[in-house]
Amino acid sequence: MRKEWFFDRLCGAEIAVYAEDGKIVEAVFERGNCAELTGNIYKGKVCNLVPGMQAAFVSCGLERNCYLPLGECAARFTSYDGEGNPVHAPDLKEGDEILVQIVKPPRGTKGAKVTCDLSFVGKTLIYLPQTDFLGISRKIVDPQVREQLLRDADKLREKGAGFIVRTAAEEVDKRHLKIESEYLKRVWNSVEKASRTAAVGDVVYREFDLPFKVMRDSLGGGVTRIYVSDKTTYERVVQLARMRADVGERKITLYQGKREMLREHGISEQLHKLAERTVPLENGGYLVIDKTEAMTVIDVNTGKFVGDVDLESTVYETNLVAAREIARQVRLRNIGGLVAVDFIDMAEEEHRRAVDEALETALALDRAKSRVSPMGDMCVTMFTRKRTNNDAADFFLQTCRHCNGLGTVFSDIFLAISIRGDISDFFADDYRAVIVDCNRDLMRSLLFKHYLSEEVRGVWSDRRIYLVPHEDWNYQKFTVRGDNAEVLSLPDTAQILY
Repeated sequence: MRKEWFFDRLCGAEIAVYAEDGKIVEAVFERGNCAELTGNIYKGKVCNLVPGMQAAFVSCGLERNCYLPLGECAARFTSYDGEGNPVHAPDLKEGDEILVQIVKPPRGTKGAKVTCDLSFVGKTLIYLPQTDFLGISRKIVDPQVREQLLRDADKLREKGAGFIVRTAAEEVDKRHLKIESEYLKRVWNSVEKASRTAAVGDVVYREFDLPFKVMRDSLGGGVTRIYVSDKTTYERVVQLARMRADVGERKITLYQGKREMLREHGISEQLHKLAERTVPLENGGYLVIDKTEAMTVIDVNTGKFVGDVDLESTVYETNLVAAREIARQVRLRNIGGLVAVDFIDMAEEEHRRAVDEALETALALDRAKSRVSPMGDMCVTMFTRKRTNNDAADFFLQTCRHCNGLGTVFSDIFLAISIRGDISDFFADDYRAVIVDCNRDLMRSLLFKHYLSEEVRGVWSDRRIYLVPHEDWNYQKFTVRGDNAEVLSLPDTAQILY
């Protein structure tokens, strides 16, 4: 099986995609100015205490105040086996300045969720500088290995601090654990030092960049090839690969084709489908995925599939196919929180159990933890999934400005990436000029947000790109065409890109 990773930079955003035999399995998106906030540590100020909610609201310099629960300290460690005395809720008063770490990024109208129990994540260890807790991943099952790793980690921690041993520690020796623990302690010392002079709202620690997080958490498992689109990211990935025994430099390729890398490898079209509500199934059925404020709802439909035996068999087969695809979609789209799946009604209890088992088995392939509740009489299955990165929908979609927020449309950056790909194709076909017809507001967004400025200054510096606005066009409508004429015939409203 071909196991490939793709690292690309498009319109100021970073994209990492994992594919097996050309079919995408995992995708991670980060905008240049809005990178994933989870893990960042801020110097904050307590603005409001709410005893009835056992919570505080903290100003951290973000758009909305952060939510700090005061009764969940121990709950953060329940996913690991271990023991200790996790710190209790801090004794806070309004006006206190504290260090907080984001555990859930802001979403919609909700501010970020933060904690005072700081943690620093490495490949094999999680360092807890202020938490007396020693834990270990439940995926390490050998009793002797678990006992030895816990002893090694215990020797590395100082009084009042703790470590959590990650799954990857099973494959390294105690020397590696010592080296990583010392590094994580140095990171904490630098955070402490920076916090003394930092102002409220300052970031005193940032989580690592996208290539680092992917190389740390996701890469491995026999990856056969890594493709990187630009020189800077390539050098970063090579540097990180040298830190791992299972990823050699020879597996890393700097893509140098004329067309976009993701388009050339058939990845771009698959990514674009993540913005669609409807997902076709391989047997002719389909899924409909809808997000609400509280949960994600997935509806299963037979579609064109009519089966060969009877109705129960047709429905059962569709539900089995759907269960596997649902697990793939929630991983791809990074859907987190509560998910409700409305499977097609099945009469036989045995079939219901089999569909639940198929869903659990497929979800087990995901790095993010899930918990599935048994299917009820109405053939609705509920499960929860831990969100590990940004939701794909937040990258591809934005609130519609014309319906008071009741619907969504493609985001500016998604449209910019689509236009960028079309422009690259025409330049690859040796056109000297490209004309983009689009909605007037979309043109303004392209100009003022500088999505394509890097390309215009670099690989497109000897080409011409013209934007032609249209008042009556839908915001999401655009066309791109090439032209090699010496003198172009354009309306007076046309404007050259940058």
